[in-house]
Formats: sequence, C-alpha cells, structure tokens
Amino acid sequence: MITAHLLRMIGLGIAVVVALIFAVLVGDLGPWYFAWVIGTVMIILIAGAGTIMLDTQQQLSGSEEI
Repeated sequence: MITAHLLRMIGLGIAVVVALIFAVLVGDLGPWYFAWVIGTVMIILIAGAGTIMLDTQQQLSGSEEI
C-alpha cells in the first residue's frame, strides 16, 4: 500500500520536473512569466480579502461600528 508520504513525494517530484521543463522552454522570459503568475495570484487574493472585509462591515453596520 502506498503511504501518504510517498504520494506527496511523487507529487512534488512531478511538480519539479514540470517546473524544470517550463523553465527550459521559456528561457530568458522565465522571470517575466514568474512575475506575471505571482502578480495575478496576489491580485486575486487581495480582491478576495477585500470582499470578505466588505461583507463583514456590511453585516456589522447594523449593530456595531468597525
């Protein structure tokens, strides 16, 4: 039976191989793609956090001030 630890190691190994192949294919454009992906993820996370804060403010506006 394959344990969870072994499955995790296999998954990480596959991720490393995919990342290396991607790095070889993009060449000098690698840093630009990396910044684009990180920036996109940060924008999504910040927008989600803002939405959660707005919902919380709207729920508490009837009873309390934030």
